[in-house]
Amino acid sequence: MPKDTSIKSVLIIGSGPIIIGQACEFDYSGSQASRSLREEGIEVSLINSNPATIMTDPLTADHIYLLPLTVESIESILQERQIDAVLPTMGGQTALNLAIEVGEQGVWDKYNVRLIGVDLEAIELAENREAFRKLMKRIDMYVAPSFIANSFLEGKEAAQKIGFPLVIRPSYTLGGHGGGFVMEEKDFDEALRRGLNASPTHEVLVEKAVLGWKEFELELLRDQDDNVVIICTVENLDPMGIHTGDSITVAPAMTLSDTSYQQMRNDAIRMMRSLGNFAGGCNVQFAQDPETEKLMAIEINPRVSRSSALASKATGYPIAKIAAKLAIGYTLGELKNQITKTTSAYFEPTLDYVIVKMPRWNFDKFYGSSHILGLQMKSVGEVMAIGRTFLEALQKACQSQENNRMGLGADKKEWIKTQDILERLEQVSDDRIYRVKDALRLGVPSKSIHKLTKIDPWFIKQIKSLVKMEDQLLRYNVPEDIPAEFMLQLKQVGYSDAQIAWLMRISEEDVTKYRKKINIRRTYKMVDTCAAEFEAQTPYFYSTFDSENESIPSDKEKIIVLGSGPNRIGQGIEFDYCCVHGVMAIRDAGYEAIMINCNPETVSTDFDIADKLYFEPIFWEHIEEILELEKPIGVIVQLGGQTALKLAEKFHERGIPILGSSYEALDLAEDRGRFSDLLKEQGIPYPRYGVADDADEALEIANKVSYPVLVRPSYVLGGQRMRIVINDAELERSVLSIFKHLPDNKVLIDQFLERAKEAEIDAICDGEEVLIMGIMEHIEPAGVHSGDSSAVLPPYSLSENVIAQMVEYTKKLAMALKTVGLINIQFAIKDEKVYVIEANPRASRTTPFIAKAYNVPFLKIATQVMIGYKKLKDFEIDKKLEGFAIKVPIFSFEKFPNVDKQLGPEMKSTGEAIRFIKDLRDPFFREMDKRRSMYLSR
Repeated sequence: MPKDTSIKSVLIIGSGPIIIGQACEFDYSGSQASRSLREEGIEVSLINSNPATIMTDPLTADHIYLLPLTVESIESILQERQIDAVLPTMGGQTALNLAIEVGEQGVWDKYNVRLIGVDLEAIELAENREAFRKLMKRIDMYVAPSFIANSFLEGKEAAQKIGFPLVIRPSYTLGGHGGGFVMEEKDFDEALRRGLNASPTHEVLVEKAVLGWKEFELELLRDQDDNVVIICTVENLDPMGIHTGDSITVAPAMTLSDTSYQQMRNDAIRMMRSLGNFAGGCNVQFAQDPETEKLMAIEINPRVSRSSALASKATGYPIAKIAAKLAIGYTLGELKNQITKTTSAYFEPTLDYVIVKMPRWNFDKFYGSSHILGLQMKSVGEVMAIGRTFLEALQKACQSQENNRMGLGADKKEWIKTQDILERLEQVSDDRIYRVKDALRLGVPSKSIHKLTKIDPWFIKQIKSLVKMEDQLLRYNVPEDIPAEFMLQLKQVGYSDAQIAWLMRISEEDVTKYRKKINIRRTYKMVDTCAAEFEAQTPYFYSTFDSENESIPSDKEKIIVLGSGPNRIGQGIEFDYCCVHGVMAIRDAGYEAIMINCNPETVSTDFDIADKLYFEPIFWEHIEEILELEKPIGVIVQLGGQTALKLAEKFHERGIPILGSSYEALDLAEDRGRFSDLLKEQGIPYPRYGVADDADEALEIANKVSYPVLVRPSYVLGGQRMRIVINDAELERSVLSIFKHLPDNKVLIDQFLERAKEAEIDAICDGEEVLIMGIMEHIEPAGVHSGDSSAVLPPYSLSENVIAQMVEYTKKLAMALKTVGLINIQFAIKDEKVYVIEANPRASRTTPFIAKAYNVPFLKIATQVMIGYKKLKDFEIDKKLEGFAIKVPIFSFEKFPNVDKQLGPEMKSTGEAIRFIKDLRDPFFREMDKRRSMYLSR
């Protein structure tokens, strides 16, 4: 059936700011859906409040509305535009909840707007726990014994009937918020109150716990003719009891029998069809009894889910893009597979490789928080790795984490106390997979590990094989002793050269040199959706150790953009936005753009954004071999945040051209001592400072500078371990903590300017002139991390004299640092005097915010300046902003109820929103200004 020609304009609802449980995977989905609809000639309007997304870029939709996600905002759009249909399935739970609210108020009916891709009844059936339970019973699907409770008394009665252990699942919440396991009666009352308060409808499901059962997810698509295709089956390595967002997951399923798989497929299709006749994506979750293989329905999400982005990247099948086309009437058989270009979208993907998704946590940002994992999601991001085997993919995922791991253990971070390890296995935490390996290495029986963790024995057996290989490796003293066949086996199960070197107590360079001498190098395989059964045309690759290389370099001049890796606090979606625009600008300039990244949630890892995508860890060994194969004219490190910058020294040492600002400039800005000397040479004021190598030196510097002082490690992200201290005792504690956790870093000690205002400038320099992109004034005073402070663009209370000083210092610094590309400079202002706090010659968190506020393609300008394609004088720049734009940080403290919520120099926010105001009389702004007055008067 061809598309519905009555739909000429569609409104897509976004997911809002990044929070735990709803991250940038919905930016990917929304962006892809918008592009898909526009291909069909449909006018797309898009509402979202997140300035850091590609979704809210003018390139994505015909009309972008950077507005709060409220009923009032939706109605204002419907009054302005003729909207035929709304697609609410691309913005996660936020978009669905808003669609329900708008529908309940009769707004969709009032403006004659249809919901496509889902219907409100399907949402209600899926989200209302009691309605879901009844539906499953009606279609003869097994569900855990449960009762609905809308009050404390009803909850107590339900618990009495079911018995312990049990689960509390609040209705209509995100990322498992408010839910959890209750093992004993004494903990039930508090857990029940928490669940009822978390639900917007004051409703929870009290359910029998099935601890230790295996968990699986299926991603499905259905068209209006009721054709269904299974895109991907994902197995959780962790058993039931851990939120899927916090679980390591594997595709295809590794331990599922064929009989169970067929039953799971049939049950998933039956569940999807039971929700009504809608066309679009769906996510179904099952639990399986490991003894009897009995299946149990956990939940169904009739929308593009958090797992959809992962399934899309795992298979190469663009779920959101196809789901959008199905929503406007197409059938699966009418649509082409975007990878092969010859088979239809009704062709189910086949994987001849394994993917592993590993979550990324940021517990170090939430002091006092529990590391124990459960039904409430706590991870802030994730990585995905692709390999020919489970172990290769698992070790690559560990290397992608950006937490200094070289693989699964064998990297200086092993635990050695058996009792500590066993306790960690039982109490599920963020590092449990590493402790499984430690336990096996120390001789703990596999059965004991299974009993403690309930992880399937197949996974434990796989990890144990690594321990055996390491025992074999220890027989050799030098690399040349290792037989070529055994070296190949080590690499095929994912060992990095650094791991092999650590085990043998030799240098990594020696291992790499020997490996290349015996011609063991990475080859690259294409992600083609069809296990090479049909010819594929997608330039989407992963590395392995195989005889055939499928990535053939072209003759074009190439530029590599290093991505930003997993989302974490201090390095979020804004850097992916920068990378995507960098790639587009490179392609626009006529070069071949190559993207390297490992984050499955992002737009940068969509298969058609760059000319070539390598889905690989941002890890030196992997990067080096891509460079050797592709031989680019240079690499861009300015756009991927600290992840990319940390590799700049390696590129510099090996003579690999860094496009834009040089390594010397990047390093000078990071080296506080040399940077302060530069400020002194330029006559630019800065707080008094010192650099310490030990605690005694730190105490001496602090007393010379005078308290209070700001203490921080060098070369870190998001203000990591940064503290304001007021006496020797606090200083000593802080310095010792830094040296304990970051032993290779120096400690920087700066005079802290009390009651100072803070502001920042983003600029572009081409070596000859400097373009001021935007000047932002912070609401919070100096001492609160810029990422946690609200910021107003342009400034509203700074004097002309202060602004003139800031602009002068920016131009001086940009030229003195020999900046080519982006630079962000932060200032403290006290008594009309401007001090430079720091400078970052790279993309910043505020770069997308300024670009959206002024509607200027600053990233395109900056990238084409970096690669030498154009000078600033070649661009026409027209800033457009009526009134003011305000960047508002968003926090996820509700996930960590016992943590310190006090804002300070270490960043804690997970996302941001943008608000536009016409003038300073706006009530939203006046509330913020009151807060600022209170801060400055303390």
